[in-house]
Parts: sequence; structure tokens; C-alpha cells
Amino acid sequence: MKTIKIGKNIATSKIAYGCMRLGGKTKEEAKSAVLTAIECGVNFFDNADIYNGGVSEEYFGAAIKGIDRESIFVQSKCGIRKGFYDFSKEHIVSSVEGSLKRIGVDYLDVLCLHRPDILMKGEEVAEAFDSLYARGLVKNFGVSNFNSMQVEYLKKYTDFPLVANQLQLGLFHTGMLDSWMCANMNNSFAVDKDGSVLPYSMLNDMVIQAWGPMRSDNGIFTVDEALADKMPALQKWAEKYHISKDALAIAFINQLDIVQPIIGTTNVKRIKDQLSSADTEIEKADWYYIYTEMGNLVP
Repeated sequence: MKTIKIGKNIATSKIAYGCMRLGGKTKEEAKSAVLTAIECGVNFFDNADIYNGGVSEEYFGAAIKGIDRESIFVQSKCGIRKGFYDFSKEHIVSSVEGSLKRIGVDYLDVLCLHRPDILMKGEEVAEAFDSLYARGLVKNFGVSNFNSMQVEYLKKYTDFPLVANQLQLGLFHTGMLDSWMCANMNNSFAVDKDGSVLPYSMLNDMVIQAWGPMRSDNGIFTVDEALADKMPALQKWAEKYHISKDALAIAFINQLDIVQPIIGTTNVKRIKDQLSSADTEIEKADWYYIYTEMGNLVP
């Protein structure tokens, strides 16, 4: 599998595995999903303290027991509490300690702040980062669902580079692509809803970890009745590249060098299917044709 550089010292699999759904399965089913991802070349795993109330982290930890810790990269997220967000030093530090205990590892390769806390104090976040790094509990820091100015606010207070931003991006969630494509145009595609997060991330070497790449407005895109008219075109392109429609959706965003797609299915067959796109190279013209045939505009 191709690799992607996260920060200065992490060269990880270009596609990551998201562990959110593991806690809704049996421990054995969760282990099978994680080991299948590893067998297919994935070595980067995304967690969060809130996923299934911490059970997902526990099941992930059980799945990697006996696997060389240095061979995998473990990320978790914190900051979401019941009904509110909390970036206090106390909560960030205690969340990391809890995640490490549940997963059964000594450190996180990356910690991301899950969703922006409007009441956050930059100095307090910086203190939490300093403490976690000094204790050897976290090696790198990132964010999730932040816009560019929110990232800049945190950078004002911390000396640690923010190496990743986890954002929704997929074949049917293309806002950051649309505003790039239609810059300075008088149409809805040109509306910048995220603070130019795509060019900002490129300029600042922040990997965009694409969550929900299989999602549409009504769930998984292949079963979304509102997208039925798009299926023939997707099938055409999938057949050209000898992959499934699911795999084509992953390959489409994987074409962007700065993007690390996160898959999240626990179905072993679908994991293998989606990861079959890991090294698929879509021709440039075809990429644009796919983009437009899904209802987007290339001016």
C-alpha cells in the first residue's frame, strides 16, 4: 500500500482504519476486522474515547494484543462529552490516560481534538499538550472537524505542529473540492464553507483524514435511493478500473496526495473490497469526469 507522511516522523499507510464500529460487534468480530485491515496493508488506526462508550478502544486493544507496537500507529480523539465539548487541560489529560488504559498501550502516536470547543482556552490546551508529550503519552497532535482559523488559533499557543485534521470528505461530500474548483464564481459550488481548509492544509502540511468517505446524505451511498441515477456511471468507472463502486469511492479521494481516507466497515469482505483500491491510480481526465458525473461543476 502507498504511504502518507504525517508530521515529521510518521510514514503510515495511505488508508487508515476507523475503529468506531468495533464496540458494536463481538470481541472476536472486532479482532477479525482489525487483523484483516492489517493483512491488507493498513497500519494506522483511528479511535476516540467516546466510541461506544470506550468499548471500541477496548476491543481494538484486545485485537492488537501480541502485535509489535512499533509496527502500527494508534490515534485517538477526545473532547466530546455528553451534550458539550471540553478542551480543559484536566479533561484532555484524563481522556488520554483512559484511552491508553483501554487500548493497553503506553502512548498514542497522534491525539486529535475531536470537535472544536468554542470555550477553549489556547493556553490550557497548550499546557495539556506539553504535559502529555513530556510524560511520553502522546507523540503528535492534531485536530478534527476544525476550520483553518480555528487551527490558527491553537497554533498561536502551542509549539507542537498540528499534523492532521479529520474532516468529512467523500464522493458525495465534496464541499472543499467544490470551492477550490469554482473559486471566484457566482454559484453555489463556489461557497467557501470551511475557511479554505483544503489549500490551508496543503500549505501547512496537515494531512486531511477523510471520515465518512462512503456516506451520502441518506447513509451509505450505494443504498441511497436519491443517488440511483448515479449508479450506472459509477459502475462504468468501477468496471474500467476493475474494482467495485465502494473501492472507486475510496480511490477517488485517495488520489489527493494530502488525503488519508478512513474506512470503517467491520465486514471482512467489505474491508478487503475497499482496500483493493489502495494502489488504484485514476487517470486525471477520468477523475474529473467522475467528479462532474456525480453532479459537480468543472467550470
